[in-house]
Amino acid sequence: MDHIAHPPTDDYLLTGQVHYRLRRAHQRASSIFMDMIGDSQLTPTQWGALVTLRTEGSLSQNQLGRLTFMDPATTQGVILRLVERKLVERQPDPQDRRRTSVSLTRTGQSLVNALLGNATQAHHRTLDPLTPEEQATFLMLLSRLM
Repeated sequence: MDHIAHPPTDDYLLTGQVHYRLRRAHQRASSIFMDMIGDSQLTPTQWGALVTLRTEGSLSQNQLGRLTFMDPATTQGVILRLVERKLVERQPDPQDRRRTSVSLTRTGQSLVNALLGNATQAHHRTLDPLTPEEQATFLMLLSRLM
């Protein structure tokens, strides 16, 4: 047996595994977000891109992907869907014509501003089963895992 491998155990329960629990918690958080955000077409990933653009201003697609922890294919798909809705626009980067710069449109800025309260409420509803102390601990522990 490989010295890194662990012998199989008969007491392995999927529901007790961290990946399973994180996936279930993510599903719950995403469902709450979708129910509360106020825009049925807006996914949590798209919201992350919009809020990042609101905070950072115009970014290259690559920078946006890095700041939101999306792979390049996901970043491109998110941007395309947001462009279709006229929430963001793409233009050649003034410093490097090989790059594309992405920024919020006025419509996108208005939407983000209108939905910020809903996003905050979704955050609170997701954490609602926990006491305030547990919420702080939970968020701190999640940040250590990221």
